[in-house]
Amino acid sequence: MPRILGVDIPKEKRIEIALMYLYGVGRSLSNKILKEINIDPDKRAKDLTDEEVMRITNAVQKSGYRVEGDLRREISQNIKRLIDIGSWRGMRHKKGLPVRGQRTRTNARTRKGPRKGGMAVIKKADDKKPAKPAAGK
Repeated sequence: MPRILGVDIPKEKRIEIALMYLYGVGRSLSNKILKEINIDPDKRAKDLTDEEVMRITNAVQKSGYRVEGDLRREISQNIKRLIDIGSWRGMRHKKGLPVRGQRTRTNARTRKGPRKGGMAVIKKADDKKPAKPAAGK
């Protein structure tokens, strides 16, 4: 498996798709990088030479785009800043609720997690009470 910026990219996929395994690299940036260094996007990752892998790594580093650790760190710092200043979005992040105005009465399970115990209580049959006698004539 070729390694680019500490990430193993899948060897059976086309390099255009395999580069998308880097956090912060999408289809358009992947194509832009490959066009810049003259590598065929249809080439499989396993067919890349060590020299081509180095060219890709250098192109990603020199492109000025934040990828992997830098991007993750920046996003987490932005969220921490929102929480520290006490903004509405920060409070929603802190409570684990949807941040961008989605409804929470139903849905929102991605942010809230699985449902906690339901309200329905199953009553056990009471053996203590005898059955009522039938009304006599």
